[in-house]
Parts: sequence; C-alpha cells; structure tokens
Amino acid sequence: MPIKTFRGLIADGAEDTIVLHTNNGSTGYRIVKFEVIGHQPGVYDEEVVVKIYKVSQSVKDAIIDFSDNTLLGACFWQTGTAPTKTAATTIVFDNEIFNQDIYITSKLGAGGTAVPINYYIELEQIKLDLSENTVATLKDIRNLEDQGTALI
Repeated sequence: MPIKTFRGLIADGAEDTIVLHTNNGSTGYRIVKFEVIGHQPGVYDEEVVVKIYKVSQSVKDAIIDFSDNTLLGACFWQTGTAPTKTAATTIVFDNEIFNQDIYITSKLGAGGTAVPINYYIELEQIKLDLSENTVATLKDIRNLEDQGTALI
C-alpha cells in the first residue's frame, strides 16, 4: 500500500490539522511511523509531549491518557544543554484505521523551555470496502459526539 508522509514544525500549545477526509470515505489510513526532533537540539532544555488525535482538542496538554479513544499516538521528547543530558524519545501509536482528518498537538512537559518541535508522520493508505468505510466513519462520528462537537 502507498505511504503518505507529513512533516511540520509545531509551536508549544498549538494544534496542526492533517487533512485526510474524502467525499466518500473509501480511503483509510494507519500510522506506521511517528517521530519528533527538536527545532534546535541541545540548545535548550526541552521536555515536550506531541500527540496525534482523531478529533480537534480544545485544550492542549502534556497528559498522556491511553484510555482516551481519540488518541492515536503520543511522543515524549527530552533533551538538554548539559553533556550528561541526552536526547530521548518515547513513541507509542495505535494500529487503528481511520478515514478522517487527524490533529497534532504539542505541549511543554514538566520542565524545560517552550520551543517549537518538528514532527514526522508516515501513514499507510488503505482502500476501504463499504463495511470498513461505514465502521470507520461511524467511529469518527461517535468520537465527535463524545467530544461535544456539534454535528451539522
């Protein structure tokens, strides 16, 4: 299956939208890679949490809650200016198939400096049959309703 790649530089407390929806919902996606790296590694003391969601987030935070069914992936980036403080990443992502837009958030962790961070995402493109399309779309509608988003 084809792989689509997305990359960006996101500021602390910001949200980026990756537009994936189609008119008929017959194209699905699965995250195959999710990585982050600092804008200027080693220049600042950084602790940043970057997350991927199925719905837009009104509050951007550094809390990772795996019971949130709208969370697709989370990444923690830490680096520092001291020679003994090395860069570290922890990446977790879900193999769930989705067919709507996804949202990337960034938030300063418990310590460090609020600086922008780069992200890189690879999505596997999947052709959905009618039943898979329906299931993915209904899950997305339910997630929107659970988040209190008005459906028009």
